[in-house]
Amino acid sequence: MALTESPSRPLIDLATRFDEVRATTEALAAPLAPEDQVIQSMPDVSPTKWHRAHTTWFFETFVLGPHLTGYSAVHPGYDYLFNSYYEQVGPRHPRAERGLISRPTVAEVGAYRASVDDAVRHLLHTSDPTRAEAVRPLVEMGLHHEQQHQELLLMDIKHVLSCNPLRPAYDVAPLTEQAGAGASAGEGTSAGAGPAGWVEVGGGLEQIGHDGIGDDFAFDSETPRHRTFLEPFRVADRLVTCGEWLAFLDDGGYRRPELWLSDGWATVSQQGWRAPLYWRNEGDGWPSDAWSVFTLHGMQPVDPAEPVAHVSFFEADAFASWAGARLPTEAEWEVAAAAHVGDDTPNDLATGALHPQAAVPRPGLRQAFGDVWEWTASPYRPYPGFRPAAGAIGEYNGKFMCNQMVLRGGACTTPAGHTRPTYRNFFPPAARWAFSGLRLAADA
Repeated sequence: MALTESPSRPLIDLATRFDEVRATTEALAAPLAPEDQVIQSMPDVSPTKWHRAHTTWFFETFVLGPHLTGYSAVHPGYDYLFNSYYEQVGPRHPRAERGLISRPTVAEVGAYRASVDDAVRHLLHTSDPTRAEAVRPLVEMGLHHEQQHQELLLMDIKHVLSCNPLRPAYDVAPLTEQAGAGASAGEGTSAGAGPAGWVEVGGGLEQIGHDGIGDDFAFDSETPRHRTFLEPFRVADRLVTCGEWLAFLDDGGYRRPELWLSDGWATVSQQGWRAPLYWRNEGDGWPSDAWSVFTLHGMQPVDPAEPVAHVSFFEADAFASWAGARLPTEAEWEVAAAAHVGDDTPNDLATGALHPQAAVPRPGLRQAFGDVWEWTASPYRPYPGFRPAAGAIGEYNGKFMCNQMVLRGGACTTPAGHTRPTYRNFFPPAARWAFSGLRLAADA
């Protein structure tokens, strides 16, 4: 399929989308002071300034350098500072020391973004059909990559602000009033969300994965589409709530090794976990009658009706065991989501809530593409027939297919249009700073 109808036709749609995505990143950074943008609160967190620069470096390195004749990099040292993990590009600054990069300044990173933006626009508006064929997929990947970093930016700044004793809010606007808000956290119920139901899914030979046909974007790890056999199963029609998690706490969930995987129990013991990340209890914690939670809107009472967030795979698996259920496999999740999600408007970045919301009563599978990413029971491994792309761009996903677990769906910080049934997110099993939660499953 030709990407331009004539040599003179610019890639207007792609250029417009490029401007929109790049502007969204700047809008997300706008509420932050320069001091906020340089902090790295743990090795997994990157400073806001680094996210803004790295996504710019991606376009400079993979789009402009190879495809814009005569292009010169804005600064020769940025290859070292803002390369994330591309070994074939060259050496890079240690990930755990990104918070030590005081220069370039926040303002200089803004100028870097503006310069690269101008060059990409020029390339998109002057490409002939041959060059457009080469450039378009790289720009598309760069935009989806930047959307990933928009979500990371919010995850990371939440962790940064949570470490400040003042508990400052990223967004000073009050949380959107949620269904069930105002219920006592001590009730340990999810009355506002309503009782969970089951969606029954028949088994058999199913197809999962992206087919790679047409213009719909997918990362290479979502391909190829392939067959898999599933026994009949059922999945909960909504996410696990904070109220249900409070009941897990009150029943000693974090003190009962029989519920946990061995590595999970070792992590709980070593890290001293007793509740989800960002939950705080001003009392003794038992029973759980005084829990509050740090949000992007500051400290808030735990709302029993909203989905629980910031739990690890280990915690999700332990809760499922306590509940007499299990986590769905990623194949089960994809088949259920493809067949049973109806008219469910996702609570993603477009809503502006920046926080999980209670489920709204309606038929089918609810909350599948917003609120929180959902842990599955599946390790992140290549699909049958998977082949990474040639060159450095092939390092994007394939090299991480070890010691990670798959999450599906989307979150309240996921950019609109960035989710799809085949999307495979992944994190290490102990990770908690992502907007991650869970949905229960069981054998039919």
